[in-house]
Amino acid sequence: MTQPRSSLVSIEDTPWYHVVSRCVRRAFLCGEDRVSGHNFEHRRQWIETRILELAAIFTIDVAAYAVMSNHYHVVVRLDPVRAASLDTESVLRRWTRLFSGPELVRQYLSTRRKLMCAAQVRRVEEYAQTYRARLADLSWFMRVLNESIARQANDEDGVRGRFWEGRFKCQALLDDAAVLAAMSYVDLNPVRAGMAETLEQSDHTSLRRRIWPEAQEDTGNAPVESACQNHSSVSPNELRPEYELRSLPRAPLMPFDATGQFEPAIPFAFEDYLELTDALGRCVHPAKRGWIPAHRPRLLDQLGMDAETFIQQSSHLLRAFGSAIGAPEHLVDLAAQRQCRYLRGISMARALFTRPAA
Repeated sequence: MTQPRSSLVSIEDTPWYHVVSRCVRRAFLCGEDRVSGHNFEHRRQWIETRILELAAIFTIDVAAYAVMSNHYHVVVRLDPVRAASLDTESVLRRWTRLFSGPELVRQYLSTRRKLMCAAQVRRVEEYAQTYRARLADLSWFMRVLNESIARQANDEDGVRGRFWEGRFKCQALLDDAAVLAAMSYVDLNPVRAGMAETLEQSDHTSLRRRIWPEAQEDTGNAPVESACQNHSSVSPNELRPEYELRSLPRAPLMPFDATGQFEPAIPFAFEDYLELTDALGRCVHPAKRGWIPAHRPRLLDQLGMDAETFIQQSSHLLRAFGSAIGAPEHLVDLAAQRQCRYLRGISMARALFTRPAA
């Protein structure tokens, strides 16, 4: 039975989520279509760029991503506290980078603000309160991301209709070990699929961007211009045309911090994460499976994870879980909160999380 999004994404449970969105019929609409012979690899750059642009607008930090030929993955951390700290003008300026907003909002952000009466200002503050909540909302982040990419692709193809499947899929990451499992799974997607031999060759992934930040410039074809460029024809709730969205700033990827002193950070050291993904990459590559690392990556010991299970199950680890990933006790607690008998993945959790974190 399909669960409502409000029960799957709850900041009270966790701010961390793994998200997947797929093209319709899993078609290769962002890669090389072997049926038609068309190559759409440049669209992977569109998605990568737009993820980072939206991270600069929303109070949603991006820890990892991988853009494949017919789907993409993102690991994010929602930050409603940061959204709540934004003043009215900051919220409105962020939101109107994406949507034109009502006339009252545009007036408030212009030199005509001094002409507004108290009732109009209160109405603008109500708009800001709505937009403030949306800035930390995963569904709104995904809506803007998927809609803007679909619009570009449909314009390029000269067609109309769906580009993505109806709903994005998400998994709550209930603890640090779950965040690690999701990030490594996401960053190793191209290696697992045989599209890359090494981490350094894994294009359109967050790990390659971290390793070679200077090489991550746009290399794809520029999106086509939208045929409609008339501001007056754009509804306040309609996404701005692509030629306006191209000027969005880009946010950096979420930093690593093993000390725990900086809360909005990935809770382990980048060097340890790189060691783990490098070792794991040799195990999941289709031509290299069966390779066993000479030593246990220390990050697994630090987080209390069984190294053998993690390595053996890494290719399908996230698929073994349902709407949440975490230690057995965390899955049991979440099931009780959701008033369901159990959450899928409890057997894998018991095999993977065998001892307390070091």
